[in-house]
Amino acid sequence: MKNLAPCLWFSDGNCEEAIQYYVDTFPDSHIQQIVRYPDATLDEHFEGMEGKVITAEFTLGGHQYIALDGGPVFRFNEAISITILCDDQAEIDYFWYKLSFVPEAEQCGWAKDQFGLSWQIIPANMGALQTKPAQIQAMMQMKKIIIQDLVDLA
Repeated sequence: MKNLAPCLWFSDGNCEEAIQYYVDTFPDSHIQQIVRYPDATLDEHFEGMEGKVITAEFTLGGHQYIALDGGPVFRFNEAISITILCDDQAEIDYFWYKLSFVPEAEQCGWAKDQFGLSWQIIPANMGALQTKPAQIQAMMQMKKIIIQDLVDLA
């Protein structure tokens, strides 16, 4: 087996916009290929999808992804998320600023972006920051994780 690549189904026709945003947000990222739906005159199944993304292959932070414009049948939900293991508070702050667009979805380092995808933006050493009950209780009250607040409770 060569690789595992998550496939992201964008339901609002904004696949290309989303992957471009992600590629611009994450270092070591690029779009490898975009294949588009053909003109609907070739096949009635393509009606309304002309020019949208059938498949896109891209890399975020060195990891392979696939995405598509699939129409409104399926939507992202919190049952799946992408975790970003951050080295420090500055990195958490950067990704939080770039990816948190739905304040009511924020909890314990989880954020939802403007495309509906959920992210877990957490310190790489999160396990070490949850060794005391007080740390876990504090983390459960946080939206964006504040590393120093958890360190202070150790």
